[in-house]
Amino acid sequence: MKKALIVWGGWHGHEPEQGAQIVRDILQNNGFEVRVETQTAAFADPALAQLDLIVPIYTMSKIEKDECTNLTAAVRSGVGLAGFHGGMCDSFRDSVEYQFMTGGQWVAHPGGVIDYRVNICKTEDSVMAGLSDFDYRSEQYYMHVDPSNEVLATTTFSGEHAEWITGVVMPVAWKRRHGQGRVFYSSLGHVSAEFQVPQMRTIFERGMLWAAR
Repeated sequence: MKKALIVWGGWHGHEPEQGAQIVRDILQNNGFEVRVETQTAAFADPALAQLDLIVPIYTMSKIEKDECTNLTAAVRSGVGLAGFHGGMCDSFRDSVEYQFMTGGQWVAHPGGVIDYRVNICKTEDSVMAGLSDFDYRSEQYYMHVDPSNEVLATTTFSGEHAEWITGVVMPVAWKRRHGQGRVFYSSLGHVSAEFQVPQMRTIFERGMLWAAR
């Protein structure tokens, strides 16, 4: 049986506890044994390297050096990492080592919660198979992203809320490698209710399964 760890906490506006419960259920339904923790100290556990998947759901917080070192080493050794929205890519703003692993960092969401379109750009990929472009209502994440990411979906900024970024095409979902580990990220999922959107849930479920060792 594959083993996964979910670590949730940080800013409550992203509903990390509710998100962790949903992700736990998804993983358990896919045959995973899931452990759920609420402190970043869990990332310092040497047993991390024996896991198949780690899902951080932790916004705007701090990770200690030893915790980050152990986490990134586990992923480099082959443990999968998957996350969504600010729970993974706005977690530890002062840790460039962590950001190097995740492949991106949130910097803005002009207009707050707005309507925008998600464009699938890798329809042949297993994560995106059978999905088409879709309309979405959430925070449209503007991110600093790693050029080595394999981008699976994008969104285009209209410029309505920040005219100087009119027409900017921004990654929404990507996969990447960090050492031997597979890393998946989706910027969708500001609040837990967004898991009710079939495309959002499908993308994240498939992304987790792809990332798992």
